[in-house]
Amino acid sequence: MDMESNELQTAKGPLGEEVKQFSVFLENKVGRLLDIVKMFAQAQVHVVALSILDTSDAAIVRLVTDDPDRARTIFQEHGLAFTEVSLVVVELSSSAADLKAVLTALLQAECNIHSAYSLLTRPRGKAALALHVEDGEVACSVLQANQFKLLSQRDISR
Repeated sequence: MDMESNELQTAKGPLGEEVKQFSVFLENKVGRLLDIVKMFAQAQVHVVALSILDTSDAAIVRLVTDDPDRARTIFQEHGLAFTEVSLVVVELSSSAADLKAVLTALLQAECNIHSAYSLLTRPRGKAALALHVEDGEVACSVLQANQFKLLSQRDISR
């Protein structure tokens, strides 16, 4: 087993840099998401993954950026309430077949998935799946055992 594989045994992913997901509660108003993206653009922060849960009154925007420290500061500076969780990001070399294998491995480990979405960017030209799971360490361990490459924040940052 090489050094990188040993580092993958925790939820922190390669090189110890966890991928962070921010969830932001926004009023359901035209242009609110664009406002967030513009704030990030002014600070040279890029959204690399995005998911939206929309209701008639509000929306919960889940996003991953290439600079979570700066994104956190931007949310705080603008008084936006947010939550933050760690994600497991797995690289998929052949999307359809790999997706089934990822889901099968997590099912066999009885690891629940709370949310999942793909990344907008394609690290190393391959698809990637962001997973918010019940137990990140179990997910990392089982995915590693099934020969999947886990990605860190550094892998998805520009």
